[in-house]
Amino acid sequence: MVKNFVKKLQRTFLLGFKGLFFVALFAIFFGLFGLNERELWRASRTAAISMSTFAVAGVCFIKIYGGFAIGRKKSKEIAYSVMIAAFITDLITYFQISIMLINYEERATLTQDIFTFAGVVILQVITIYLATYLGNYLYFRINPPDTVAVVYGDKEGLVNFVAKINKYKKQYDIRTLCSINDENLKQVIRDHQTVFLYSLPESDKDRLVEYCYKHRKNIYFTPNLADIVTKHSHHVLVDDVTVLESRVTGLTFEQSLIKRVCDIIVSALAILVSSPIMLLEALAIKLEDGGPVFFKQPRVTKDGQIFQVLKFRTMIVDADKNKKRLASQDDDRITKVGRVLRKLRIDELPQFINILKGEMSVVGPRPEQAEITEKYVEVLPEFRYRLKVKAGLTGLAQILGKYNTTPKDKLILDLMYIEQYSIWVDLRIMFQTVKVLFKSDSTEGVIGELPIDLEGHQAALEETEEIK
Repeated sequence: MVKNFVKKLQRTFLLGFKGLFFVALFAIFFGLFGLNERELWRASRTAAISMSTFAVAGVCFIKIYGGFAIGRKKSKEIAYSVMIAAFITDLITYFQISIMLINYEERATLTQDIFTFAGVVILQVITIYLATYLGNYLYFRINPPDTVAVVYGDKEGLVNFVAKINKYKKQYDIRTLCSINDENLKQVIRDHQTVFLYSLPESDKDRLVEYCYKHRKNIYFTPNLADIVTKHSHHVLVDDVTVLESRVTGLTFEQSLIKRVCDIIVSALAILVSSPIMLLEALAIKLEDGGPVFFKQPRVTKDGQIFQVLKFRTMIVDADKNKKRLASQDDDRITKVGRVLRKLRIDELPQFINILKGEMSVVGPRPEQAEITEKYVEVLPEFRYRLKVKAGLTGLAQILGKYNTTPKDKLILDLMYIEQYSIWVDLRIMFQTVKVLFKSDSTEGVIGELPIDLEGHQAALEETEEIK
């Protein structure tokens, strides 16, 4: 009883803390801009509309970029996400104010606005960092990490899985690794607060989920195709029998039309805006080795159709002449210019031409080579379901994964996107892609397979990064 009351009190305190944090961002923006734009400090239509714009845009973009996720994410990740959300909110509100005050006699100069905007961003960044690190510090002082048991069926990839959990030491304290065949399995589950189920047969997973639920244990498990398909099922009554409905449908005509219109608008604008950058890229590539500027390669899109994907060439000419292989960290085939283009994620800008032509979409699973697709399907038969939709420039696997995320994990993310598709999801992924462009781990190369045996797993755990 007391424990439940304390948890409710914590939630109330956390909600209040988040509210004060947002008010601080709001006060910084209107406090500084109000020094030059006195209309913002008066009871005026301009003040009311601009403040409403800031509030609505701020809440929406903070939600799009993952929220002020105190206690759930690393401080650095939270701060980074909220900074992008705040910056976009500031821009939208500033342009809205500029339009409303365009004929206002006491309007501030552009120079004043630039300095004011810079001051707003600096103060907001300081506030975001202080609030984020303070929030996580207080949260983890009050809430010790859950004691965790990892129950596994197949050992393959287990070391990697455990190492990823261990990146969040302030949330999860791994105490036990337990095989599904261990005779003390049920006792192990009862002795821990949280249970991770890894690579278990469906019958065993269902049984353990029910057992964990019975004993009020937090449950995490790696999903399969059935879990993804039923994730967004609807509750339906057949007479008086409860069933879950999961309809197999593609995009409706209206969704397809809206998605195509969005693709045309976004790709046309992107080509127009980025054309100076693409010209510089082309010049740099040509000057380095005199080879072709573009790299063309057959890729697979919706329903197995083949198209020529366009990219700026980042590798030496005939890089795959001897043998085709994925790019890896410190790959000697990547040129000097190529490393810069890959780091900045601007080598794929020509794919907006593919999108404009209708061969790709802005959002969708990344297009793979036909040979690689065939190999993936042999190991992961579900991989063919990625071809239910048009290939995309960005997608859920790109914003949530890394370059070296395993094919299986990327597949799960792609299938989740396909099964939860909506225009809102597409817009959210587009905005979240901005954050990925500046993430160093999103461009990491493949570093090879991790050992499947458990010997030395403690050393692997100790080497992983801790939440700060």
